[in-house]
Amino acid sequence: MEKMKRRSTIKKLFASLAGIAGVGSVAHASTDGAPEKEAFNIQEEQDVPLFSGATKLGNTVYIAGKGAHFEGDIKAHTDHVLKELEKELVKAGSSMEKVLKVNVYLHDLSDYKGMNEVFRGRFGSKPPVRTTVATYGGVPGDSLVEMDCIAYI
Repeated sequence: MEKMKRRSTIKKLFASLAGIAGVGSVAHASTDGAPEKEAFNIQEEQDVPLFSGATKLGNTVYIAGKGAHFEGDIKAHTDHVLKELEKELVKAGSSMEKVLKVNVYLHDLSDYKGMNEVFRGRFGSKPPVRTTVATYGGVPGDSLVEMDCIAYI
């Protein structure tokens, strides 16, 4: 009986040690081969990096909000913003068809219909999921619309 208890205790000890060693090797492995984040178009404020225009990690790219900073209506602004998103996506090795998620920020919710008219069909036959909100106080830079997106490469 004593011999069985001892074997059981030894088995538990080895299982614990194996578990600890396994966790350590998994933790070590996750940092060794991890892909490194790439940042593009870094905006600075007082010589300090503030945000990136695009960030890429592995096969995913995140495009920062793009606005239209000129006189025009919601359709002109939406067209400009979508073209700017597309330029960033192509630079990162992606495309409009590979966009998974879009966030749309409107200066005024009454522009929703006009924005949709221009937005429609720009992402191919399988459009991304989308969230659209009207911002309190407007979109920065006097743009009528701002959009950001997440895509795969």
